[in-house]
Amino acid sequence: MKHEWRKKEKLVYIPKEKPEQVNIPEYNFFTISGKGNPNNPEFSEYIGALYPICYGVKMGLKKNPILNGYYDYTVYPLEGVWDISDEAKKTYTEDSKLNKDDLVFTLMIRQPNFITKEYALEAIEKAKKKNQIHYLIK
Repeated sequence: MKHEWRKKEKLVYIPKEKPEQVNIPEYNFFTISGKGNPNNPEFSEYIGALYPICYGVKMGLKKNPILNGYYDYTVYPLEGVWDISDEAKKTYTEDSKLNKDDLVFTLMIRQPNFITKEYALEAIEKAKKKNQIHYLIK
């Protein structure tokens, strides 16, 4: 049976009407960091770098489930953490208008716990070769 986060992890991923405190366990993610305005076309390249890796992992394991604890799953949603650059923080005040070009971000997609570091690194290398995204991924 496929693990569907929308149904099985509602506490973590589906917000309630009234805010509440939730303890989130430690998870593994593929992440990519960058800077700049999310409205610029370059921003979509960061997202386009993450998804081929995540779907490569999912489909590769579906065809050949070689990892202990494997189960089929729905790819997790894109998440992000945003801030402004250290340079922008030097001059930022409460009255400042946000300049989106000053944004820094880390985009991420969660991975099931059975994904090993070794398997993740292999998936990244495959995606770099296949999708020409090597300039974004370190």
